[in-house]
Formats: sequence, structure tokens, C-alpha cells
Amino acid sequence: MGDHLEIERKFLLKSFPPGWRRRPHSRIVQGYFPLASHKLEMRLRHKDDQRFITIKGGRGRIRLEEEFKIPKKRFDSLWPFTEGCISKTRYRIPCHGKMIEMDVYDGRHRGLVTVDIEFKSRREAAGFRVPDWFGREITGNWRYANERLAKASNVKRLIADARRH
Repeated sequence: MGDHLEIERKFLLKSFPPGWRRRPHSRIVQGYFPLASHKLEMRLRHKDDQRFITIKGGRGRIRLEEEFKIPKKRFDSLWPFTEGCISKTRYRIPCHGKMIEMDVYDGRHRGLVTVDIEFKSRREAAGFRVPDWFGREITGNWRYANERLAKASNVKRLIADARRH
């Protein structure tokens, strides 16, 4: 079960790091299945030329996660069952021996930029030295969860709030 534990911290971006546009990146579009539980998330993700179905359990810094690669035909048949989607470009930026994932959102979420860092342990997560270009920590803040962003009807206020911090 330890291999399926996601330990992650998430932040808003204060300023873009030098050279970020030259870093490796991927285009991501993901949609979410409507579920009755707020403790379970199920999504479809199209990342570059690959497709996945992901199930996450829990909220906050530590969650269970399972992800499976699926064929395009299966992805296309499941996509109509999703409600709401997000699209973003994910940049991979090395920092303090970790790989930062910086998500630059587009579409109706344009203007929102977040950074995520995954860790191997709770201790490593707690001891992470936050770079100056990171903004406010939003780990576990439901307002900034991708599922919530995908389904929210009015995200302009949230994006304006994120820019102020």
C-alpha cells in the first residue's frame, strides 16, 4: 500500500522562476466523474499522447492514489461521463533536489498557476525548504482542488484571490 500513497504539498505561485519556459512540459486535459463522496476523486487525464484513469482517496497532504494507463478508445468512451474539465500545461522544474510540477492553467482558469511537490515521507514534506518564488500554501484547500476547479461555475473570483497572494 505504501507505493500508492501520495504525499504532496501544493502552493500558489508568487513569481515565475528563471528559465521556466525552457523546462520540459506536458499538455494536460482532465475531466472528473461525478461521485457522491468528497473523499473520493475519479478522473480521466489526457497527457500529451497518453491517457489515464486515476482514483484518489482522501484530502490534504497525504492521499491514496491509483493510476492506470488506458487506450484512446476506452478514454473516448468514458469521457462523456465526466462533468467539468481543466486544461493546463505542466512544467517540470528541478529545485532543492526535488522535481517541482508547475501547472499553468488555461481556458476559463487562465491566470491560475500552482506548484506541486511530491515527497517520499511525511518528514521530507515537513522539512522541504520553500523557494522564494512560491506563494501561499494551499495544500488541502478544497477551493484549489482540480476537481473543484473543473466543476466550479464561477472561478474568476478564486483566480483574482489567488493573484492577490
